[in-house]
This record gives sequence, C-alpha cells and structure tokens, in this order.
Amino acid sequence: MSDADEKQAHAATVRRLEQSSGKLAAAAIARMDQQLPWYRAMPPENRSWIGLVAQAGIAAFTEWFRHPDAPQAISTDVFGTAPRELTRAVTLRQTVEMVRTTIEVVESAVDELAPPGGEMALRNALLVYAREIAFATAQVYAQAAEARGAWDARLESLVVNAVVSGEADESDVSRAAALGWRAPEHVVVVLGNAPNGDSELTVEAIRRAARYAKLQVLTGVLGKRLVVIAGGSDDPVQAAKALIGPFAAGPVVAGPVVGDLLSATRSARAAAAGVRACAAWPDAPRPVLADDLLPERAMAGDPAARTLLVEEIYRPLQQAGSALLETLSVYLEQASSLEGAARMLFVHPNTVRYRLRRVTDVTGWPPSDVRSAFTLRIALMLGRLADGDANS
Repeated sequence: MSDADEKQAHAATVRRLEQSSGKLAAAAIARMDQQLPWYRAMPPENRSWIGLVAQAGIAAFTEWFRHPDAPQAISTDVFGTAPRELTRAVTLRQTVEMVRTTIEVVESAVDELAPPGGEMALRNALLVYAREIAFATAQVYAQAAEARGAWDARLESLVVNAVVSGEADESDVSRAAALGWRAPEHVVVVLGNAPNGDSELTVEAIRRAARYAKLQVLTGVLGKRLVVIAGGSDDPVQAAKALIGPFAAGPVVAGPVVGDLLSATRSARAAAAGVRACAAWPDAPRPVLADDLLPERAMAGDPAARTLLVEEIYRPLQQAGSALLETLSVYLEQASSLEGAARMLFVHPNTVRYRLRRVTDVTGWPPSDVRSAFTLRIALMLGRLADGDANS
C-alpha cells in the first residue's frame, strides 16, 4: 500500500471511529453488564461514571489514532471525567477488567472500523494504546493511594496527638473509625523513644508487628517519642512486648488498660509519667508497666501516682484496721525481719506473718518482696502526709 493509500485509509478509519464512538461505548457497557458481576452490583451513579470513562477512553483513542506521534495525556483524557471518589468505589483489578472489556469491544469491531488494508494499522495502534492506558491506570491508582496514605497519616497523627495531649473527644473517635479503628474493648498506650531516621518506616514496622500480634494500632512519632495506641489485648505487657521491636534504646512503658479510645488519655498520661520517672529505676524491665513505676512517678511529682498509692494502698490498709498498718510499718522499719517486728510488737512471729499475708491480700503488694516493700513504704509516707495535711 502506497503512502497516499495509507493516509487515505487512516483518514477513513478516523472518521469511522468518530461515527462509531457512541455505539462502541454502549457495546462496552453492555458487555460489562453481561460479564462483570461487580459492575451489575454497583449503584447507578457509579455505573454512569464508568460509562463516561469508557466513552472517554474510546474518544481518547480516536484522538490518539488521529495524531499517533503527538504526546497525549491519556490519564487526564480518560479518567479526568470521573470523580476522585471512584478510585475508592472501583478497585484496580476492576478497572483493569473494565479497560480490557472496552479494548476487546473495539478490537472486535476492527474489520468494520478500518477500510480494506487498514485493519493491521488499527490493530497495532490499539495494542500500543492498550499499553499506554494500562500505564495511565496504574498511575491514577498510585497517585490516589499516595494521596490517601498522606491524608490517613495526617489523620492518624491528629488522633494520636489528641490522646497524648489529653484533648481527645468524639471527633477523634470518628477520625479513628475512618482509619479502620474498630473500637476494641481493651486499649493500652505504649510509649518509648523513637529511632532516628524515616518515621514512616518506623510506623510501618509497628503496623507489621501489630498485624502479626493481631492488634489494632494507631501510632505516630511525636518529637522524640514513639507512641502506640494498641487495642485488642487485656494484657498490657504482652501487647508492649509484641510491639517493642521498632522502639529505640531506652525505656518502653505501657500505661494501664482502659476501655475505649477516649479513656486512652489516662493510659497515655500514666505511660508518659513512667517514661519520665524510669531513670530512677535503672534496672526496670523493658517493657515496664506504668503502675510498676508508681513510687518513682510519685517522687517525680506525678499527682496521679501519689493519689493511686494513697487510695489503693494506704486507705485500704487503714480501713482494714490499725494492726495491719502498724505491723507493716514496724516490719519495714526492722529491715523486713519477722522476728524483729514480732519483738517490737510483742507478738508471735506467726502473727506478724499472718498480718503480712493480709497486707498482700488487701493491697496486692507482698511486703516480703524488695520492690513491693519499697512501694509500700512510699505509700505509707504519702498516706501519712495526706492525713497530716487533712488534720492541720
């Protein structure tokens, strides 16, 4: 075929493509309705947008075929007609199926669209265009995914910051729900040092660890701190151990378990106070519970820790009778010696032993344990100071 014949065939193909674009789009929609169950199940509004995309794709191919050597912004031509929300309603796989169906419809009509001798040129052009539209599709979804990822990261940072700062409200619960937070019954906040480097890599490492441990997480790097709000476990130590890998060197503190995201502000405050006070206990385990750091937190000026020590240790002992308070005080002053305490109290050592068991039952802290004895001693001091303030 001579150059003149090729130009004539090309011009004739362009005219037929223009005349048949509506018919081809309708045929493509009909085939989607017949072959693609997900398309049939879509709401009418989304189906109409997909019809516009198919029609725009055929029109863009016609224009591309008219000037095959000119640069074409295929993604804008084809996908610019649809709203951005369509990338959420239609998956990448479904879009590939939609494009494949439309290309197949045009390909099946090649003999009608091209004059004799022009069929091969149209088929070759269709193959090249199919490759270009595939790249354009991938680009559109990649850009949408990046935009969603950036938006989700900002949203997650807002929620985490609100919880840590104690300013979380119902709007933050809604934001968390938009991020996939499914309102677990048990929530704990874990704090520690953030590693140097890309914070996004740290956040992704936390998410991988959470998936493996079957935990829900909201996480972020706030300054030098790595914050994880974990849901789905009633054991804070177990949850913290599952997530500890991405934390940098230094203390990792788990706050108390609470019932929901709004209550997580209390867990975050306790964890933050624990991180600040952990320097006073160099041999603290890693991770450590914020409640195991109550004496250090109290000495560092944490009012919540002071209140807990008084209300959960001193007051119950006070209400259980003066004998328990007196026996515990003397026992601690006698360097945890049963015999020494018994002599000071003028009772049998078995009586001291019995009363100390009662102290354990009442407070949950066994006086015979060195760490517990230290906590009990601080609680007694704070309780007496509180009584003195009340009586003054």
